[in-house]
Amino acid sequence: MSPPDAPDGHEGPAGPAVNVAVIYYSSTGTVAQLAQLIADAAEHAGAAVRLRRAAELAPQAAVESNPAWAANAAATADILEAVPEDMLWADAVIFGTPTRFGNVTSQLKQYIDTLGGLWQQGRLADKVYSGFTATATRHGGQESTLLALYQTVHHFGGVLVAPGYTEPAKFSDGNPYGTSHVGGPDTPLDDDARTAAGIQARRVVKLTRALKSGLSGTD
Repeated sequence: MSPPDAPDGHEGPAGPAVNVAVIYYSSTGTVAQLAQLIADAAEHAGAAVRLRRAAELAPQAAVESNPAWAANAAATADILEAVPEDMLWADAVIFGTPTRFGNVTSQLKQYIDTLGGLWQQGRLADKVYSGFTATATRHGGQESTLLALYQTVHHFGGVLVAPGYTEPAKFSDGNPYGTSHVGGPDTPLDDDARTAAGIQARRVVKLTRALKSGLSGTD
């Protein structure tokens, strides 16, 4: 069972409160595990966190035909589906998606496509964005998926915060674009992925707090 939303924070010694939405799609559970790790790390870094999943678009028969897919659907049923209001609430949004032919899944893309009205109003601009992914095979499209996802950030007028090679551990997992993992539901998350999730979440919270503090100082 997922934890309840962390309450909205209050300004403290570290700076202004930061709201982070972790919005993801996962079929067989790997990205769901990464999403939980990132949400936990962001909360530990002092952010208020909403963990949300994109609605499933596949037929129920397709879900039930794959035991891992069905098990993940049952295990995450209590996590609320993402709605546009989650974007308004958030100061930072971390999107998660497995790859589909080197691109973003249709489920996450469907959610993003519902945000056109908010985009048109300029209400998605000046937020921090980041992303994470997983593939079943090495070189299975992790970089292309994240780069495709980040095109949306540019259209939003968002501030892209990727982990980069900002800590020594990033040279171990080797992905400067976002947290990633290689392997299906039968391959547990390794230490590299777990460490990368923490690095990314902390970096997002730190830079979102700095951006928010700077913007508030210009009012």
